[in-house]
Amino acid sequence: MTRTPLAIVITASLAGLLFGFDTAVIAGVTHALRVEYLLSPAGLGATVSAALWGTLVGALASGVPGDRFGSRNTLRFIGGLYTIAALGCALAWNLPSFIVFRFLVGLAIGGSSVLAPVYISEIAATERRGVLVGLFQFNVVFGILLAYCSNFVVASLVADPYAWRIKLAVAAIPATVFFALLFTIPDSPRWLALKGRMEALSWSQHRRPIVLAVTLAMFNQLSGINAILYYLGDIFTAAGFNSMSADLQSVAIGATNLVATIVGMSFIDRIGRKALLLIGAVGTAIALAGVAVIMGTGTHRELLLPLLIGFIASFALSQGAVIWVYLSEVFPTAVRARGQSLGSATHWIMNAVVSAVFPAVAAYSTSAPFAFFALMMALQFVVVLIAFPETKGVALERMAERMGQQ
Repeated sequence: MTRTPLAIVITASLAGLLFGFDTAVIAGVTHALRVEYLLSPAGLGATVSAALWGTLVGALASGVPGDRFGSRNTLRFIGGLYTIAALGCALAWNLPSFIVFRFLVGLAIGGSSVLAPVYISEIAATERRGVLVGLFQFNVVFGILLAYCSNFVVASLVADPYAWRIKLAVAAIPATVFFALLFTIPDSPRWLALKGRMEALSWSQHRRPIVLAVTLAMFNQLSGINAILYYLGDIFTAAGFNSMSADLQSVAIGATNLVATIVGMSFIDRIGRKALLLIGAVGTAIALAGVAVIMGTGTHRELLLPLLIGFIASFALSQGAVIWVYLSEVFPTAVRARGQSLGSATHWIMNAVVSAVFPAVAAYSTSAPFAFFALMMALQFVVVLIAFPETKGVALERMAERMGQQ
């Protein structure tokens, strides 16, 4: 069956929907996991971060098969893994089994975060590459919103103690659809043209793109985005909201994330990647500083939701819209999957560390994490302003020149 280029891109970008859904669905079951497995704050952090260590392994391991066998073919394996892992989490019989299946979820997320953007960037026209690769991030945030909505609906319809298992099982539905659709799309023409050629991803040869990829990925997580998304319900509870209102607040956050991502996608090929990163750094720093004040003083909690919405909006239209596009652009075609793997692995290392530490630090001081995140966003503004080149409108084959490589 022949499919249009847009349909092919949409199919590949559905990996982002699974990424987002499986990342955010855990926010609706953290309380149930505490009760089910008698977890301390540190134990909860370790359990939640199990998937994130899986993403690290998946990101690191997917680059070589992606370059050797093609992104499309490797994504098929990942699609099947998403389905198996989702069902395993829902049917977990004890804490170790739950952690194992969440680790497998992480493997799938990490692999798809590398290979789907690479695949899309290689089939997209230069002038539309930003928005088309941005469809992956659109689906990430759409998946996050779907997870929040799904959690709310399941919590309303299913009584405890089974609700948390149903919430996790829902992820198997889009995973199965994604797996089936992958058999309707072709290999990347750029990968086919380079099939059999494997270049070394050396530090000396690719120094600048490596530094840019690692730096961008680190700042992405030092914003606190995933720690906030994973523990959103706990943040609202700590501020005095009940569990049902927290679920509704989460839906508002997810909807903002989606709308702001669309805004970022609409500008990424117009004003460029660097400008969006700078704008977002200012917005996130201001919003996070405000959240730190509220959590530290315990006053003006009515401003918590608007400030978190402001943070999400600033992040989504900048870091969220840019990261997977930028990582998929800065490396040469022959090593693109491995370069994306390096950036994605850095992203997931920082994600795992921040998310594992967040509950313990927040238990000691509810404001300290947000003050730290605000400081990191101020630092990001300076680094991006000084060191990051613009990649808008640059053909992939000419990107090495923009990076200052031979």
